[in-house]
Amino acid sequence: MKNYWVYIMTNKTRTVLYTGVTNNLGKRVWNHKNKSGSAFTKRYNVNSLVFYEVFEKIYDAIAAEKRIKAGSRANKIKLIESKNPDWYDLYELANV
Repeated sequence: MKNYWVYIMTNKTRTVLYTGVTNNLGKRVWNHKNKSGSAFTKRYNVNSLVFYEVFEKIYDAIAAEKRIKAGSRANKIKLIESKNPDWYDLYELANV
């Protein structure tokens, strides 16, 4: 069975929040960290995975991504802090 992830990444100063969806979280985050993920994450030095959620169906993951992107920055921060209050980089957990 294939899984799909919605994730949020940030930069060192937490001024930028990037939301994405993928079917391979470890590889996608590695790409962002190594400046080959997207032009946006490269430009703003987005390199810390602070939130992720897994789904079994791609359309559920895409719907969640759209909800998160449509929400305010305050709502994104609440979502992150509900699961990761210290804003740890969750990359090692996601890469297991």
